[in-house]
Amino acid sequence: MGSFTSVVAATSSKSGSSSYTFLLLIVLVFIGFYFLMIRPQRRRQQMAQQNQRTLSPGARVRTTAGMYATVSAVDGDDVILEVAPEYWASPLGLKDVYFHDANSSSTTASGNTPLITMATNRASTTPLAVNHTGLFPSVTVSFNLAPSVSLSDATLKISEMQQRLGTPTSVRGFFAGTLLAYQQSLGTEPILVVTALFAVYIVLGVLYESLVHPLTILSTLPSASVGAMLALMLFHEDLNVISIIGIVLLIGIVKKNAIMMIDFALQAEREGGMNTQDAIFEACMLRFRPILMTTTAALFGALPLAFGTGTGSELRRPLGITIVGGLILSQLLTLYTTPVVYLTLDRLRLRALGKKHDTFQGNDPALSTN
Repeated sequence: MGSFTSVVAATSSKSGSSSYTFLLLIVLVFIGFYFLMIRPQRRRQQMAQQNQRTLSPGARVRTTAGMYATVSAVDGDDVILEVAPEYWASPLGLKDVYFHDANSSSTTASGNTPLITMATNRASTTPLAVNHTGLFPSVTVSFNLAPSVSLSDATLKISEMQQRLGTPTSVRGFFAGTLLAYQQSLGTEPILVVTALFAVYIVLGVLYESLVHPLTILSTLPSASVGAMLALMLFHEDLNVISIIGIVLLIGIVKKNAIMMIDFALQAEREGGMNTQDAIFEACMLRFRPILMTTTAALFGALPLAFGTGTGSELRRPLGITIVGGLILSQLLTLYTTPVVYLTLDRLRLRALGKKHDTFQGNDPALSTN
C-alpha cells in the first residue's frame, strides 16, 4: 500500500511541472505578441497624435512631390502627409493655397499671398500620360493604307503634308513600325544588289578566265528587272521586300540563258576552230531548246505563287509575279541581245589587244559546221 502511494505522488509531481511549462509558454507568446504587434501599433498612434498636434493648419511643410509632404518624426521615422480630399477634389481648393514669404514668421493665412491673386484657373483637357522618344516628348500618329495606295505613295504624301504645314525646326518627324522597316529595306537594297552582282562577276570571271565574258552574262539581268517591274505595275502590286527577293532570285535564274550560249560558243571557238560570229550563231541554234525548257519549267513553278489563293497568298503573290514577269521578258530578249553583246565585247577586246582574231589550237570535228 505504501509503494502504491509513492507512485501516485511521483505521477502528480510530473503533471504539475508540465502544467507550469505550458503556462510559461502561453505567457511568453502573449508577451511576444504584445511587443511585436500591440506596442508598435500604439506607438504609431501616439506619433500620429503628436504630429497632428505639432503640425497645426497653416504650418510650413516642405513639399516633395504634388500634394504630398514628408516631415521628420520621432526616432527618424518618416510620416507621409496628404492634403484632405476637400482641398484636391475640386479646383476650388486652389483658393486655400498661399505663397509664404521667406522673411515672414506667420504660420496663418494672414500676411501670405493667395495663389488666386496671381493666377487664374480654367477647366480643360490634358493627356493622361506624355510619351517620350529618348528625352523628348513625342506623339505617335498611326494610319492605314487606302485601297490601291502603295506604301511608297503614302510616304510621299506624308512628307508633302509636313512641308505644307510649315512645322518649325524644333519639331522633327520620323517614321516608325512597318514604314520604318520599309525605308530601311530600300536603303540597303542597292548594297544588296551590287554585292550580288559583284559575287556573280567574280565567280564567272574565275570560271571563264576572262574579264569580258562575265559582262556579257550580266547583260541579261536588266531585261529581267524591267520585266519584273512591268509585271508589278500591271497587277497593281507594290515594290516591297518580297518583290526585291524575287528580283534577286532572277539574277540566278536568268543568267543561265547567257551561260549556256557563251559556254558552247567558247568551246566551239577553242576546240572547233570556229570564228566568233559562227560560234555564237551555232550556240543560239543548238541551245535554244534547253534554254526554253528550263525557262518554261521555272515559269510554271512560279505560277502558283502568282495566282494562288488562300492563307498567306498576299505575301507570296508579289514574289510569283516578279519571277513570272522577269522570266517572260528576259526569254524574249536575251536570245537577241546576248549574241549582240557577245560580239561587241569580243571586238572591243581584240581591238584593245591589237589582234584581228583569236588563235586556238585543236580542232574537234564534232563541233565543225558545213
